[in-house]
Amino acid sequence: MALHTAKPFSFSRPSSLLQTFRGLSLYPRRSQSNQSTIIDPDKYFESLSGDPPEYPYGPSLYFKQANSGLYGGSTIQFGNKISKGRNKGKTRRTWKPNVRHEELYSEALGTTLKLKVTHRVLRTIKKVGGLDQYLLGDKPARIKELGVFGWKLRWKVMQSKAMREKFLEEQKALGLRAAAELESQAPQQTQDKIPASSEQSVQ
Repeated sequence: MALHTAKPFSFSRPSSLLQTFRGLSLYPRRSQSNQSTIIDPDKYFESLSGDPPEYPYGPSLYFKQANSGLYGGSTIQFGNKISKGRNKGKTRRTWKPNVRHEELYSEALGTTLKLKVTHRVLRTIKKVGGLDQYLLGDKPARIKELGVFGWKLRWKVMQSKAMREKFLEEQKALGLRAAAELESQAPQQTQDKIPASSEQSVQ
């Protein structure tokens, strides 16, 4: 008496016709014409003299789009749309940040930059008085909302010639420049006195 063993079950591969229909879409694809005018962080900051310090909060891992613009900590949010009346129920939906492409002028760099900015960040920039003032804010909350792109742009502004001259003027006004020069001259004066004292001891 021969035993009939059952063949293992295996899924059949989808036909080529089904694979072609999977590639089709009912919605038109988004045009990529504006991407050439948007600043690429890696290409834009190649002219920096020295690499910027590491961003303390790290890049955005869940909303990576925020790493290429000034999003102010905004991210995509998920929730439910609750309907009342005849069609009661919950509908899953998402809320995306209100991102727009704006041309902002930087006084330190002397040029106009086209950046991806949220409406909330744009309102803050107008409130503080400009793009440079927004980037140079030193509070921890401002540093955190800059993101990786804003952190690199902040470094670019701080390394500009106009900002360096401004920092030197502020140091002179506070007397920090003169104090630093006196401290640097003090070790040289002590070194000049040491050989003279040694010659007197030899004589």
